[in-house]
Amino acid sequence: MANELLEKASVFEVNGEEVKLTGAMVKNFLVSGNGEVSDQELVMFINLCKYQKLNPFLNEAYLVKFKSKNGYDKPAQIIVSKEAFMKRAESHNQYDGFEAGIIVERDKELVEIEGAVKLNSDVLIGGWAKVYRKDRERPVSVKISLKEFSKGQATWNDMPLNMIRKTAVVNAMREAFPDNVGAMYTEEEAQPSSQPRNIEAEVKDEVKQNANQTVVDFEQPKEEPKQKPRKSAEPINDEQSQEQGTMFENLNDVASDGPDF
Repeated sequence: MANELLEKASVFEVNGEEVKLTGAMVKNFLVSGNGEVSDQELVMFINLCKYQKLNPFLNEAYLVKFKSKNGYDKPAQIIVSKEAFMKRAESHNQYDGFEAGIIVERDKELVEIEGAVKLNSDVLIGGWAKVYRKDRERPVSVKISLKEFSKGQATWNDMPLNMIRKTAVVNAMREAFPDNVGAMYTEEEAQPSSQPRNIEAEVKDEVKQNANQTVVDFEQPKEEPKQKPRKSAEPINDEQSQEQGTMFENLNDVASDGPDF
């Protein structure tokens, strides 16, 4: 099924324009990053564009794939532009507007501010949003934490107030209209993938759990090579004894004839 979807072109309409996608087309022209996308990720991206009526050629959707520092392929991220996301949410016939802002700590209290402006003394804590539907008495309300979304990316460092507000709006829209935008995620929500899996640590944990034994990390001491037993001295016969005596006499003669120091 996956191979058929990759080879056969998926044709659909977005805002009156025909869009045609194949696996090879997406892989060659619509993937960002240095990673190698899998067939499954290609199929998921094509189907998202098809059923959510997104045109990736107009940058309404992105397929991003990176390698980790150790060379492992991180999971692909399918990202939808905020403009396309908002258009999909606002096109719902029950949409009735929204409010959004930031949450700060001021004088040891949490204060909700509409918009994205705070005092210099305020500490940014998170963001909030309310989405109104015509068929509901109360709005869909969302409050999110800055720490959970900001991971030190450049945009978050430069514009933390605006970014956390946008992310709160997107989360509220998704909860208010799950049938329209439930499977879509914007760039503001895209998080860097976790560090590469530590296979060695996982194996050790599995051994501990399944075998109920302790895994030793240090190396076992190496065995020293066994020394060969020394041969016992053989008895010296009379002829050998006579030769040794003659050798010592010659050495004494040489020592006595040498120069004096």
